[in-house]
Amino acid sequence: MFGLPLLILFVVVVSATSGDVPPDLRTRAERTGFDETSRYDDVRRVLEDLAAAQSRLVFLTRFGRSDEGRDLPLAVIGSPAPHDPASARATRKPRVLLLANIHAGEVEGKEAALMLARRLAGGDLRRLLERVTVLVAPIYNADGNERVSVNNRPAQFGPVGGVGTRETARGLDLNRDFIKLEAIESQGLASLLSTWDPHVVIDLHTTNGSYHGYHLTYAPTLAVNADPRLVQATRSLLTTAQQVLADRGWRSYSYGTFVAEGALDRELTRPGTGAPAWRTFDARPRFVTNGIGLRNRIAILSEAYSYLSFERRVRVTEAFTETVLALVARRAATVTALTADIDRATARAGDQGTLGALGTRGRLTPLDGAVRILVGEVETRPHPRTGTPMTVMKEGVARPMLMQDYAGFAPVDPVQAPRAYLVPGDGTHAALVETLSALLARHGVVVERLASSTALEVEVVTPGAITRSERVFQGHREVNLVDVRRSRRTVQAPAGSLRVSMGQPLARLIFHLLEPSSDDGVVTWNLVDEWLTAGAEVPIYRVMD
Repeated sequence: MFGLPLLILFVVVVSATSGDVPPDLRTRAERTGFDETSRYDDVRRVLEDLAAAQSRLVFLTRFGRSDEGRDLPLAVIGSPAPHDPASARATRKPRVLLLANIHAGEVEGKEAALMLARRLAGGDLRRLLERVTVLVAPIYNADGNERVSVNNRPAQFGPVGGVGTRETARGLDLNRDFIKLEAIESQGLASLLSTWDPHVVIDLHTTNGSYHGYHLTYAPTLAVNADPRLVQATRSLLTTAQQVLADRGWRSYSYGTFVAEGALDRELTRPGTGAPAWRTFDARPRFVTNGIGLRNRIAILSEAYSYLSFERRVRVTEAFTETVLALVARRAATVTALTADIDRATARAGDQGTLGALGTRGRLTPLDGAVRILVGEVETRPHPRTGTPMTVMKEGVARPMLMQDYAGFAPVDPVQAPRAYLVPGDGTHAALVETLSALLARHGVVVERLASSTALEVEVVTPGAITRSERVFQGHREVNLVDVRRSRRTVQAPAGSLRVSMGQPLARLIFHLLEPSSDDGVVTWNLVDEWLTAGAEVPIYRVMD
């Protein structure tokens, strides 16, 4: 669908140099020769000055606040810039969200996003605005960004002035919070997704770990229940982007890390002496790009290689992102038509009870046949301020090695999707109804309360045992239901009971949230703990007919 002849792809291949940029619009990274990364005030300065200089093309707003009270800035860039979601929809242009700094130690996306905003509004990329509207959220983890230290991510190659922290001020990882929406910042992102409804989200990160030979790696949504047409279109787009980057001298490939066949959970810095393999990360929707895929939107993960120099990481992130923007612009009508069609088809199938069997978890699956993965080499250099060793990529070394590529996930333990979920509204479960109603509303899910007592035939889920993870993660001991039995009976649902219809575009996300045996839903994250007992029904019923 997105396989375009490269000769007709209008990607600008030469970025404006810092000398061509007005001083007020240069990032802190540019002003310091890439020794430092932008602080919160630097980001606001660039965006505010850009909006002042290009008020017709840039509308500056916010999409939430941080725990410490910082506004999360959002620059809406268009020709002209829409000032509200309704105006953006009226243009019929695809909306692309650049989301950066979700981990505030991975700062390349923040700098690249600011530079791209500048080029879109007043530079060589302005003509893309004839076909797309771009939303730029350059500093998602605003509080973590301000906790700059040279001791954060010390092994990566710069910036020598230090970076922020992976977690928020509250200690939460925003890229593990997409389901539970526990962080106030995550709630802001969920609101942005529901209101502005971007067709494409590019989530900008920096990797580390294996010594591979790529400047940047990428991934589509890996959620097992994402619509196959969405996944296919995204992979096709990424294949074309890989070709464009190669023409520009950048090596890129599908995100992964080295592991050993037979031990896929054990990461290796270098391929071992046995049979090496290359594997992607995770299928659970707690990861932002996976969760967005379940919202029927194109989601792309970008991971610059942390052992490149800081400036080179920014440049390759910028090159990759502008390439994707140009591809989306070139197929604007196809992108909007595809997502709209998937929305309609999902809502229709959910309403009719024909979504079919959906996986409650995922299993790593390999591509057909071995592929050549580039193996790199690194060296160490002392940090100029601390003397600690930094890991540095030898860019000229990229040795191909044949190995299996575990690039995706297959659904495991599938169950038939219901037509609706029901949470009884009696006094025993009143708190559960309120908790789940609030969470679903944050996700943009439409819910209803039964106006009167109603008899419904439902399928109930009864666990034979309940296990909890030994390790506390993000303040939670994750729950898993074991030896699940399913049976049908008629329940008398009292007035006030929560009914969540699957006849809506977010049905696939609803399934992961509310299905009791899902590996990443409300049961997993302890929201139902008070009402869970081995051998007793989970009070989230499945309405099948």
